[in-house]
Amino acid sequence: MKTILRPMVTLLGLLALWWAVACFAGIPAFLLPGPGAVAQVLVAQRGFLLQNLLVTLVEIVLGLGLGTLFGALLALAMVFSRGLQRWLLPLLLLSQAVPVFALAPLLVLWLGFGLASKVLMAVLVIFFPVTAAFYDGLRRTEPGWLDLARTMGASNFSILVHVRLMAALPAFGAGLRIAAAVAPIGAILGEWAGASEGLGYVMLNANARMQTDLMFAALVLLAGMTVLLWVAVDLLLKHALHWAPEG
Repeated sequence: MKTILRPMVTLLGLLALWWAVACFAGIPAFLLPGPGAVAQVLVAQRGFLLQNLLVTLVEIVLGLGLGTLFGALLALAMVFSRGLQRWLLPLLLLSQAVPVFALAPLLVLWLGFGLASKVLMAVLVIFFPVTAAFYDGLRRTEPGWLDLARTMGASNFSILVHVRLMAALPAFGAGLRIAAAVAPIGAILGEWAGASEGLGYVMLNANARMQTDLMFAALVLLAGMTVLLWVAVDLLLKHALHWAPEG
């Protein structure tokens, strides 16, 4: 009960603060619409907003899946082979030295305004936290477990699969939770750089037309979708990793 009550109280508090600022701070409605105006737009344009929400959701889910797979394989490759680690680790760090939003226009130019550029943007945002967390978990396996496995004659591959991999799954789960929270960033940045549909496209066009209530409506939907995605990933991980201590 407390788990649901706390977020609800926080949400109601934020809505009350938003309403108070919009009503009493003297800010024009075209700069800060109140919750009531945004709710009206959500109802009046629900079909249009839902259609664009589904487009962004597909981009995010595909990016999350591909980014997680790519990040996990990269972490495993670096742990399994020291030669690959020496080559891949600098490339991994270099990939974070270039701001992702600077790549968005290039990806749209190369891949077009369709799904591919948005999914790739999401992958670029997602794969680093997954790779970093999983790689760290694989490296920090309890030395006693590794010694015991070697004493019993296990090969390096068997140690990786049966000892290191299992020990690193909680760290992988932590990286996946972070990835779920930041996944929408890549898709939205891609839509801002160039798109014909999606919540990012709706926000950009609404901003250009001074339709602030529509922009806030799209933002509310995006925030809600991100929270639900994180909750879904968290519940899935709790079920899959029920044996791992949370403390």
